[in-house]
Amino acid sequence: MASIEVTETNFNDIADKGIVLLDFWAEWCGPCKMFGPIFEKASEKHDDITFGKIDTDAQQALAQGFEITSIPTLMAIRDGIVVYAQPGAIPAPALEDLIRQVRALDMDAIRAELSEEMKNAQQN
Repeated sequence: MASIEVTETNFNDIADKGIVLLDFWAEWCGPCKMFGPIFEKASEKHDDITFGKIDTDAQQALAQGFEITSIPTLMAIRDGIVVYAQPGAIPAPALEDLIRQVRALDMDAIRAELSEEMKNAQQN
């Protein structure tokens, strides 16, 4: 599965479906152009993961909503929860390692931790 263009219109339909990797990029960004082919190649290799590209110039509200201040930024979402967000282009082996780590996450433990954090925040 090749990457798809993510917009404000389709973001919610995409974001809560299993594992989603998002590449925040712009046409004028040199590092984005270097990372783009790495992201595309991974998208063809992992057809069980949704790979989305968000053009920060065209989708400014999404970029602002996620507080993207540097591009490229790679974000991983699993079951609707952002589990990774880091600016900077990464090499293919690092992307493969990230995919492995995201797949290995114990989402029940993460949901329990988030629930506890929310409960503590409400008490304060």
